[in-house]
Amino acid sequence: MKKEIHPKYNEVVFMDTTSDFKFLTRSTMTSKETIEWEDGKTYPVIKVEVSSASHPFYTGKKIFLDTAGRVEKFNKRYKK
Repeated sequence: MKKEIHPKYNEVVFMDTTSDFKFLTRSTMTSKETIEWEDGKTYPVIKVEVSSASHPFYTGKKIFLDTAGRVEKFNKRYKK
């Protein structure tokens, strides 16, 4: 492999903002925000909106979306 062309691959914490679920993994992503992990070390934290802790497929919970309002808005806008 060529040297100095690959991004740095470091340990980071991904935090799900909707369920407050956190997990430590390795990634090329970086952040200026940091968090202290269970081992006492400080890691960069990447905030995500959806993870396996909050996604309906993994949790088994159905989320109701207001599609009726969207359809009515569409019909009203493009009604002939």
